[in-house]
Formats: sequence, C-alpha cells, structure tokens
Amino acid sequence: MDPELVRHVAESTGLPGPVAARVVADVVAYYSETAEEYVRRRHRELQAREKRNAEIWTVIADELTRRPVAPGSLSERRLRRIVYG
Repeated sequence: MDPELVRHVAESTGLPGPVAARVVADVVAYYSETAEEYVRRRHRELQAREKRNAEIWTVIADELTRRPVAPGSLSERRLRRIVYG
C-alpha cells in the first residue's frame, strides 16, 4: 500500500492514519478484479435482480468505461464470451 496515498487520505478527510489505511486497502481491493472477473460478477448480480441479458450487456459495458483502469470498449459479443466461454 502506498504510504503517501494513506497520508493524503488521512489529511484530506481527517481520518486517523489506521482508518485511512483501511479505507485505501478497501478501495484497492474493490478495484483489483480483472475485467473478466468484474463482468462475471456483475452478470450474476444483475441476473439475480431479474434483468434481461440485453439490458445487462449495456449496463456492464457502461460501467466498465468508468472503472479506473478501463479495459477498453468491449462488444456485447465479447461480454457474452467472458460469461459463457
């Protein structure tokens, strides 16, 4: 973990150092998924909410563009291949 980032978070939020370190660790862990892991997880989550695949692909493709390290544009076909092989 980057101590400078932890210090910045602590200073900018007023959080104690150990709490800021936990926040940074949580954020890093959240974004540590590969694009494939993210697509599979989100597909399961959206299916559980009874969304249809046509809507799911659009939602996932849009979400991927906002990730810190976006994988680039993934077509619906590529998203399907990630989920179904």
